[in-house]
Order: sequence, then structure tokens, then C-alpha cells
Amino acid sequence: MRVHKNRGGRTAADLSADIEAVLQRDPAARTRIEVILAYPGLHALWMHRIAYRLWHHGSKLLARIISNVARRLTGIDIHPAAKIGKRFFIDHGMGVVIGETAVVGDDVTLYHGVTLGGTSLEKKKRHPTVGDRVTIGAGAKILGDITIGSDSRIGANAVVVKNVPPNSVVVGIPGQAVHRHIPHTASDEPDLHHELIPDVLGQRVRELTARVAALEENIAKMKAACGDKELY
Repeated sequence: MRVHKNRGGRTAADLSADIEAVLQRDPAARTRIEVILAYPGLHALWMHRIAYRLWHHGSKLLARIISNVARRLTGIDIHPAAKIGKRFFIDHGMGVVIGETAVVGDDVTLYHGVTLGGTSLEKKKRHPTVGDRVTIGAGAKILGDITIGSDSRIGANAVVVKNVPPNSVVVGIPGQAVHRHIPHTASDEPDLHHELIPDVLGQRVRELTARVAALEENIAKMKAACGDKELY
């Protein structure tokens, strides 16, 4: 992932790309004018672009005021210093929190209730770095100075506190990463299939059940070989 800063000025092409990202990833979005007027995720993103520019030009108080206004209007809390890439999409958005030192790549999708939070009181990098083309499901919590590899999908309500390799699917508390059998690439459609998540716990239970069955079968064979005598 290219770690980059937001550009100070947004061109018409950049703004158009933000709108197209919504139309591409939300089947409920019908027209560009509807997206412009009625999508709080887009409003929060555009207000963040302004706040980010002010923050890095020394107007930190004004930047915080703008971010606070955006939070009140949209329910989305993005710190002005957070770095956010192109074509970022927040669907629904209520309760999303993105911390000060968070870095978000291009073509990332977040759903409501997502937190990119910190785990330290030290004034250093303490929030996540999210790679390109990552999808983060509703209610997921990604905490600390960790990296979520590009083309990964974080399941709803997962709690992630460790680095995630690229092209992984993460589920559970704490989050368990499973490598994709079929890699997702930059040329693929956005990965929004939240129903396609691995059952990590179920798989472990099945493995243990199969192992117990195999042990019982071996014990039965040993008893038969000993004439059903007690085994010591």
C-alpha cells in the first residue's frame, strides 16, 4: 500500500470519483444528485478533506471544529489528522470512528459502527494502517498500530489487534485471519460479500471431533486385538 497524504486541493475528477464509489458499492444509490444530497458518508469525507487541509496548514482549532460539526451532522467521527485515500466509502456510517494517526488506503469501504482506534496514550503512531481495497464490516474494531493488508475483508463485529496479511478474511474476537483461497486483486469488483466468511471455531470443533473419533477407533482396534481385555 502506498502511504500517502490527502492532497490539499480536490479536483472535480476527485470529487466525481468519490461519488462514483458510492454508486458502485451501494445498490440503493440511484443518482448522482441523490448521493450528493443524501449520503452522510460522503458529507463526512468531504468535510474531512477540508479539516485535514486546515490541520496541516496550522489551523488545528478550526480543523477540530469542522470535524466536530461533521460528527454532529453525520454521526461519523474522523480526526482531522487521519490520512484517507481515494474513493473512500462509508456506508450508513453512524458510529464510525477514525483516530488521529490512522492511515486508510484507496478504495476502502467501511460500514456503520467501525472503529479504527488507538491503544496507547503516547503521542506516536497508535492507530491502524488499512491497505487498499479493504472492506470492514459493521461493528468491527481495529485497534492499535497494526496493519491490515490490502485486499482483505474484516467480518462484522470482529476485534482485530494484530497485523493482518494481505488477501485475508478476519472473523471473531479476537480476530482470526484466514488466507483467501482465491486472491482478490485490484482489477476485481469491490469485495462486499459479508456472508462469505470462514467459520474458524466450527472448523476447529470439527477437527477435534474427527481426532476423537479416530482415537476411539484405534482404542477399539487395540481392545479387539487383546481379546477385549483391559488396556493398561
